[in-house]
Amino acid sequence: MRHLLLVRFKPEVTAEQLDALFAHFRRLPADIPGIVSVECGANESPEGLEKGFTHAILMTFVDSAARDAYLPHPGHENLKAVFVPLVADIIVIDYRPA
Repeated sequence: MRHLLLVRFKPEVTAEQLDALFAHFRRLPADIPGIVSVECGANESPEGLEKGFTHAILMTFVDSAARDAYLPHPGHENLKAVFVPLVADIIVIDYRPA
C-alpha cells in the first residue's frame, strides 16, 4: 500500500524546518510497525504542472492493515503535531501499485 502526500508548505517555512520534518518522516519505519519505507523530496519537474504543490512524501506500507494501524498510532499523532502547522495545502492519495 502506498500513501502519497503532495504538499504546499506555508511561505514562512524554513529549510531547517523542512529538514527536521523530513528526518522525522524518515524515522517512522523504525518506530511504527508495517512501514516499509518513506521518501521525501522537493518537486523538480520541468513540466510546470505541480499546481503550487512543492513537495512529495511517499510512504510504503506492507498492506492496507498496516496503513490503517498507522493512522491512529501515537507516532503519527506526534508527526502531525509538527507537520500540520507547516502545511498550506495537501493532497493525500492511497493506492496499491499495479
